[in-house]
Amino acid sequence: MAIRWGSYKVKNLYDELLRATGRPRPAAQVLCSYLRALKDTEIEEYKVAAESAIHVMGISFTVYTEEEGSIDRVWPFDIIPRIIDKREWLQVEAGLKQRVQALNLFINDLYHQQRIVKDGIFPAELLEDSKNFRPECVGVNPPYGIWAHICGSDLVRDKDGTFYVLEDNLRVPSGVSYMLENRQVMKRLFSEMFEQYNILPVDDYASQLYDTLAALSPRPGDQPEIVVLTPGIYNSAYFEHAYLAQQMGAELVEGSDLTVDKNNVVHMRTIEGLTRVDVIYRRVDDLFLDPEAFNPDSLLGVPGLMRAWKSGKVALANAPGAGVADDKVVYAFVPEIIKYYLDQDPILPNVPTYKCIDKQERQHVIEHIHEMVVKPANESGGYGMLIGPQASKEEREKFVRLIRRDPRNYVAQPMLTLSTAPTLIGNRVEPRHLDLRPFILSGEQISVTTGGLTRVALRKGSTVVNSSQGGGSKDTWIVDMEAT
Repeated sequence: MAIRWGSYKVKNLYDELLRATGRPRPAAQVLCSYLRALKDTEIEEYKVAAESAIHVMGISFTVYTEEEGSIDRVWPFDIIPRIIDKREWLQVEAGLKQRVQALNLFINDLYHQQRIVKDGIFPAELLEDSKNFRPECVGVNPPYGIWAHICGSDLVRDKDGTFYVLEDNLRVPSGVSYMLENRQVMKRLFSEMFEQYNILPVDDYASQLYDTLAALSPRPGDQPEIVVLTPGIYNSAYFEHAYLAQQMGAELVEGSDLTVDKNNVVHMRTIEGLTRVDVIYRRVDDLFLDPEAFNPDSLLGVPGLMRAWKSGKVALANAPGAGVADDKVVYAFVPEIIKYYLDQDPILPNVPTYKCIDKQERQHVIEHIHEMVVKPANESGGYGMLIGPQASKEEREKFVRLIRRDPRNYVAQPMLTLSTAPTLIGNRVEPRHLDLRPFILSGEQISVTTGGLTRVALRKGSTVVNSSQGGGSKDTWIVDMEAT
């Protein structure tokens, strides 16, 4: 047999499927028994079938290299799912709803009265130095006061099994299409498991996204024209842009497909002529969105789009300026933000975070940099960070200089012992570190996907889960054990 749980060693870690004794967690017992009974040939057949399905479904992502430019790669996928009991998930869901509600209130406040600054909870200098605060958005009132309609929050577990929020992605979060496609692949492979488990669905995400976007339309009562605005085929998330547009029955457009008239109405160019657009799910960064308002050299955006949005003639999701809260220094203040706007204690904790802008905390980071993960405020994808315990002396010294030169741009966190899950490596099952990105939709109501995109570091010992740096993914099963 290829899978022998007795030889699967979990030491001082939280494993998603097995306890330290090697026995399966209650929610994983049926799956572990099923996998243990598989022969080598059957496991290989499952792997080949998964790879074939991913090829047929065209699931890919784009990476960039200096040597080869942009390269499309097949999505790396592990067939052993991650399992979370629904009873535990309900707490996570409540914490995510609380967090996104507070962050939207925070963003709306920053573009209006800035009460949280005046009351001394959020430092004025952080706002003044923010790379993602958009003065062009001051005074704008988007529908329902919501700025970040689609959020992807990254969760990790420490060795004690506690879920922590690692960061919030409020600008143009990606990955949800892979969550949906992972589920389709697993339904093909393990149909009998879906009969034995009550696995909560994720398939309704596209319809929930459509409803969230449609509710933003400036023409209530009419069938809204919704489009997905993409930078184009060379963008790393283009597969997702096309996938979501197709799933929602929306048009996939580039900036050149849209035009804004003298009445600030947005139109889409079609073979029948101009068609009015009501809602734009934009996957283009702020600074490239409108050459009139931001970067005049941008060929990705639509001239006049900000005028149309500010006049209420079109809705944009996520709203421009939402990225002011997508900043790792702002992240460090989220517990205070929740307390300030909701008068509640956070349900989900932050990873302990040191703000290098604070003199004492900065000194602590410098003295303990060999133990720290240092992150720049506005990078993503695992780029620009230092993993202290794995870095060379020269790399650590370089980051000390960077921190001293621009302390506002850096935060540091202790190195967490991320949870693991059994992962097929060749013909063996080995523990690999992982995280989880659930997606939260905010409008009149807030909804959270039942699960999310589990990203797994396929390299032994690595904690970097990004697909662009060697990571893969797993399907995430939220199982209702009380209904089985």
